[in-house]
Amino acid sequence: MPSFANPFNANVNRKVTKEELIQSIRLDIAGELEAIYLYDAHVMATDDPVAKAVLSDIRDEEKAHVGELMALLRHLDPKEAEHFEAGQLEVKEMMEELGIKEPNLSGLTVGSLKNDK
Repeated sequence: MPSFANPFNANVNRKVTKEELIQSIRLDIAGELEAIYLYDAHVMATDDPVAKAVLSDIRDEEKAHVGELMALLRHLDPKEAEHFEAGQLEVKEMMEELGIKEPNLSGLTVGSLKNDK
């Protein structure tokens, strides 16, 4: 939850170490995931179409932030990235065993995923 009482609360009086930055990025990812959960709850809690549209859009922007932060985390900690990739391969193998094919996402861009109405 926000802590705006002290505008300098998040300031650090020195440069952080790489390890501290990695920890901070993990916390940022957790914050984005929490925001997604909250916005989604708000979308489900209203019938107002404008509120649903705006909150859904904001929620989806948070999802993009998770992707950006994950890419940054992979850059900062390649060893951790290996764990992520190992987990993804495990799921892929399980899906193959179940006869489920992964969707072909090549050629997709953020713009191509938007719903044109």
